[in-house]
Amino acid sequence: MILKLKKSPLFTRMNDEEIESCLECSKSEIVSYKKDEMIFFTEDKPKKLFILIEGSVAICHDSLAGKRNIITTINHEGDMFGEVFLFINKNEYENYAIAVNDTKVLQMPKEYLYSGCSKNCTFHTLLISNMLTILAQKAYYLNQKLNILSSNTLRQKISKLLLRNSSKDGNVILKMNREELADFLNVARPSLSRELIKMQDDGLIKIDKNKIKIIDFNEMQNNL
Repeated sequence: MILKLKKSPLFTRMNDEEIESCLECSKSEIVSYKKDEMIFFTEDKPKKLFILIEGSVAICHDSLAGKRNIITTINHEGDMFGEVFLFINKNEYENYAIAVNDTKVLQMPKEYLYSGCSKNCTFHTLLISNMLTILAQKAYYLNQKLNILSSNTLRQKISKLLLRNSSKDGNVILKMNREELADFLNVARPSLSRELIKMQDDGLIKIDKNKIKIIDFNEMQNNL
């Protein structure tokens, strides 16, 4: 488990012993969830920080019509979620978290992130510093998503998403399936599939399962 937690930016610059001490001091625990099991509901009070050990988690919000919108998908070992609501002192979540498949999550109590350490442990100070960096990065990510969703057309949304996630040679590996990607872009899945096919027919991209290669960078940028 320590090896997986070392992938988390929360434990950056910590060795195995420091991570183990941190978990013991914070009284963190590992909780297992089955596929489609709720990790927290919108009406729950934020009390813990969640770190993915294995599996995948979707952070969602339902529209007034009952349509599920996936805000983000947590699918990398060591990624954390739920931290924003801990630090803005909300009485309840505005979103909910659901296990996409069988999942294990480390849960760290809120009190450990707020209180000082009686032992003046250096790793506790480092943990808080890492948390501040992560929150800043998340704010940047949400700003990027807002920029994508503010686009006028679906093609513009797709173009922005692909251009920002492509390698220098134009390759994009999608970490979301079509349904999750449609939810992220706030469009119907059939509409997304049709537009991707049109973009391929127009010579902009080449689709290979979960991989997309940008063929015409200039035209893609002109779509913006």
